Amino acid sequence: MNHFNHLVSEQMMTMEKLLYLQAELERCQEIEEQLQILQNETELESIKNEINQMKRELKEIQETFEKQTEEVIQSYHDMYLEPSV
Repeated sequence: MNHFNHLVSEQMMTMEKLLYLQAELERCQEIEEQLQILQNETELESIKNEINQMKRELKEIQETFEKQTEEVIQSYHDMYLEPSV
């Protein structure tokens, strides 16, 4: 009977370790998932910032192009459409 109790006691300790490790593994996996989400959010935020910067640059270039177009039209107008004095 003593041997039996010893074996059951060892088995119970093993079961406690097993349950503890399972719980820790689940906790770590949840943390891993949260970190992946945060990393993705960080990457997403970085990409959004890059997109916003490109939009600002695009707007500036469009404005510059429009001004250049106006200047070209005005220059053409001045050269060819204004009567010579």
